Amino acid sequence: MEFDLYVAQPKSVTKALPAIFVAHAWDGLNAPIEDIAQRVAQLGYVTVAVDVYGKGIRGNPMGDNSHLMNPLLEDRSVLRDRLQAAYSVIRAIETVDATRIGAIGYCFGGLCVLDLARLVPESLRGVVSFHGGLTGSGLKDAKPIEASILIEHGWDDPLVLTDDYLAFANEMDKRKADWQAHIHGGAVHAFTFEGANMPENGIQYHEAAARRSWKSMIDFFDEVF
Repeated sequence: MEFDLYVAQPKSVTKALPAIFVAHAWDGLNAPIEDIAQRVAQLGYVTVAVDVYGKGIRGNPMGDNSHLMNPLLEDRSVLRDRLQAAYSVIRAIETVDATRIGAIGYCFGGLCVLDLARLVPESLRGVVSFHGGLTGSGLKDAKPIEASILIEHGWDDPLVLTDDYLAFANEMDKRKADWQAHIHGGAVHAFTFEGANMPENGIQYHEAAARRSWKSMIDFFDEVF
């Protein structure tokens, strides 16, 4: 099975740079995710937006994409295999410093980067989950998590149950992770996406939370790299 990648990097690259793995939301690798990759690249990173659905497979940004996402949520081992394969490809890119890799993900992609951290891959320094799912993988994990973890979470997000949040916190402590969570009061799901405007479904852009979480991500990667 083949998958798509979208690569962005600074205009002038004279040495190998840290890379940021970008994981998409439930609608797949689309223009908004590519725009995020471009924004992150302007910070001085090689950014690689990763597709976990399959080459050319995209969802509907305004529709229900459960048929794409749910099979991977139901079998997290398949999802992990795809994440691991993409991670290996990123580390092999010529302009990437393979010893300094980070990851960010949005919504479903937030869950993806947490699963990537659970894999404890070599040289993964840190991951950031923006309004991501926090449910455990259901797979048996024992090794301490080496990557630092930052959670950017809307407190009123109806898609993340309080019990899931607490279970995640307990898992991180059990696996001796260096983790932190920023809780944004008044923010719901998808709060970083300017086009998010379905408040009846708990999906809404929140300018302050988006701005603060982006700044927090910048500081986080400055520290872990």
